[in-house]
Amino acid sequence: MASGMESPETEHKASDKPAHKAGRVPTRLRLARLGVLLIFFVNGATFASLVPRYPEIIERLHVSNTLWGLALGIGPIGGIALGWLAAPLMRRYRSRNVAALAQIASSGALVILALAGSIEWVFVAMFAMSAFDAVTDTSMNYHGLRVQRLYRRSIFNSFHGWWCIGAVVGGFLGSAAAGAAMAVPTQTYVTVGVLLCCVVASWAMMLPGEDREQVAGTEVATGRAWLRPRTLAVLVGLGLLGALAGGIELGGSAWSPLYMTDQFAATPFVAGLGFVALMVFETLGRLTGDVIVDRLGLVRTVIWGAVACLAGMALALAAPTPVTALIGFGASGWGIATMIPNAMNAADGLPSVPAGVGLTITTWVMRVGFVLFPIVIGALGDAVSLRLALLVIPLSAVLIMALSPLLRPRPAPQATATG
Repeated sequence: MASGMESPETEHKASDKPAHKAGRVPTRLRLARLGVLLIFFVNGATFASLVPRYPEIIERLHVSNTLWGLALGIGPIGGIALGWLAAPLMRRYRSRNVAALAQIASSGALVILALAGSIEWVFVAMFAMSAFDAVTDTSMNYHGLRVQRLYRRSIFNSFHGWWCIGAVVGGFLGSAAAGAAMAVPTQTYVTVGVLLCCVVASWAMMLPGEDREQVAGTEVATGRAWLRPRTLAVLVGLGLLGALAGGIELGGSAWSPLYMTDQFAATPFVAGLGFVALMVFETLGRLTGDVIVDRLGLVRTVIWGAVACLAGMALALAAPTPVTALIGFGASGWGIATMIPNAMNAADGLPSVPAGVGLTITTWVMRVGFVLFPIVIGALGDAVSLRLALLVIPLSAVLIMALSPLLRPRPAPQATATG
């Protein structure tokens, strides 16, 4: 990406100067914010739209929980493989172009999943969807942080809130399509067509021109001075925190329909509501997240979120009923709401780390963690039961509490070395 590759003296483009007065945001910047919100919406809706149809796909292909978990785990491997390309692609083609084109490819991979005639094609679809999603993820978050800096106030959690809104809408429509017995391919063709139109509109509204290299008044490292072990350890730790939060989200969203079906013999519509409950409360948490973080601070916000996740899933698994299951998935969604965006924000704001580099490293580590989560739950589900396998979720909440101190702001080093 453009950040960190040019000299600190590079002048900002005129369109990137936060020259507006406090409380008065230029129309172009408001449109850019709307464009970022829209691509986050599309990104969330893409994956979620077929989650409620997973039981049908599994039944059609006659696969075990372990094999399905492996298929879900293949996806993040695609993200790991292609995620590192985000930086050079953004440096050459700019973040809004990379985000839009990669999202089009990721949404298109839904067709492969919908038409899959064997588990091997599911592997291909999951790999392709996640590989392109990794590039979209880094570039749209980078563009969102660029817009936030120009706003000069916190708006980053709201972007992730609209990702959740997209996931809720996609999941609800998928559940409705399942309840109406709509063919999976028919649902997918309609979904992909709508999503592609939204991507084009998003691209038109996002900020044009080169991505900004730095924020005025901040110091950008040169050479390799920022590659000190302690800094890298913080970036990896933030990535692990985000991976655990994303694992809770992925575990709840991917396995909740199967859990509701196996544990309670729920109808297809009710089975999809576990996923919807998680995403609805995650959405509420993210839309109010900026206010909560300003009031409590990053560390306490994450700790209380982890407590909510732990308590909710403990109730759901100790006293299994459809109602407690919905409470547990909903509490998990609210609890993890601000964790990933706050980890990204902290990584991108580490002192003396080139802008965007911390974000790239941390999101890559997150995706490494995403590989293991669905595989572990699927394997445990076959070995014992899916109910006991979901204990991974509250255990992850405990680990998140242990990692939460990494979110504290860190002072800039006294001297910046040059390479």
